[in-house]
Amino acid sequence: MSFTDWPWRYWRMQWADKPALRLNDETLSWRRLCARVEGLAAGFQHQGLREGDGVLLLGHNHPQTLLAWLALLQCGARILPVNPQLPPPLLDVLLPQMTLRFALVLDGHYDGLTALNMAEQTGAGGVAWQPERLASMTLTSGSTGVPKAAVHSCAAHLASAAGVLALMPYGDDDDWLLSLPLFHVSGQGILWRWLLAGARLTVRDKRPLEQGLAGCTHASLVPTQLWRLLNSESQVALKAVLLGGAAIPVELTQTAREKGIRTYCGYGLTEFASTVCAKEADGEPDIGRALPGRDVRVVDGEVWLRAQSMAAGYWRDGELLPLTNAQGWFATRDRGEWRNGRLTILGRMDNLFFSGGEGIQPETVERIIATHPQINQVFIVPLDDAEFGQRPVAVVECEPGADIASFPEWVKGRLARFQQPVRWLILPTELKNGGIKVSRRALQQWVNASFKR
Repeated sequence: MSFTDWPWRYWRMQWADKPALRLNDETLSWRRLCARVEGLAAGFQHQGLREGDGVLLLGHNHPQTLLAWLALLQCGARILPVNPQLPPPLLDVLLPQMTLRFALVLDGHYDGLTALNMAEQTGAGGVAWQPERLASMTLTSGSTGVPKAAVHSCAAHLASAAGVLALMPYGDDDDWLLSLPLFHVSGQGILWRWLLAGARLTVRDKRPLEQGLAGCTHASLVPTQLWRLLNSESQVALKAVLLGGAAIPVELTQTAREKGIRTYCGYGLTEFASTVCAKEADGEPDIGRALPGRDVRVVDGEVWLRAQSMAAGYWRDGELLPLTNAQGWFATRDRGEWRNGRLTILGRMDNLFFSGGEGIQPETVERIIATHPQINQVFIVPLDDAEFGQRPVAVVECEPGADIASFPEWVKGRLARFQQPVRWLILPTELKNGGIKVSRRALQQWVNASFKR
């Protein structure tokens, strides 16, 4: 679909009084949503916000965050959404490169920019719809832990949404829970699928998942969340779940199917506004085929990508730094291979290490360990070793009460001997990096420093 106006205005013209958005227990029609957005946009403009201005948006997911996002878009702002838990020293290094004028702080604290507030004004605020205008700046750390901001236009976000909806039905009477934060590209993906489909979206303050999902037909979850939901006594209306974040057991997809829930999985990057390849989950290790509008190559074992959803570049000091190589492709540094026309991601090329002459791809080991019911996430990092060169160490985040001492016995028979971790450690809170992707480099430095003391 090609919009000629802001998507929420387009849907107001189609069905003004149809429910569009559930904010906690309040339901807004497309007409009422437009009125709220235009009032906020007028308020932002009254405070001095102009088209092209950079705005720091500091907030967790809640109704105010969603409304602020739409109003900032309608003002033509360039939005940098940031996790309020991001460490202040990192913000102090990062933000001066982002060319920002204002900060809208809904959670947390930041004094370094002119503050915006959520005061509404009468009248229809905002600027004309220009789909190619730069709209979002999303932090990505890659494998280095050094945040960069990938910049997308509205057109790129809509192209991303169109590809996912070509695989995953989401009709105008369906309702997707905004279960992922807008400071992650996966959360933005949910937002733009809603706007493209003209369906419904639900935004709720922090609640147990079962309560948050009440009345929702679609959700984006990790396998652990879906397991808990299926094993609970809660009655849910889910039709479809987009899974991410870990290996997906066949038993999980079968159990979901028996309850009428279709499950999907895929592969995505911040630079491509979320999902690039996807499939209906079938327990196989591949991540499916390229979605419409995406091109994928494997060159010398490395995955290269092009897509309509690709970012315009990385933002630094008012300029866009290019993403593509000399051939016009984005070289992902992911190792991949084609199997029966479907792409399998083997892991990061940068992460491969050798132990006693045996190559260890951390992601391969992690996929197996992540199937343990008490492990929420796991990282395999190399520990320097005089005899073997390097040995694998597991750094895990577990369920409360989990017995980490039992894990070495559990992996026997599941992993080759050279793949089995020689140490198991709990992921420190300070290395979670405020919600940005955990830095493997920082983990490796921490592990090696821990055993040199």
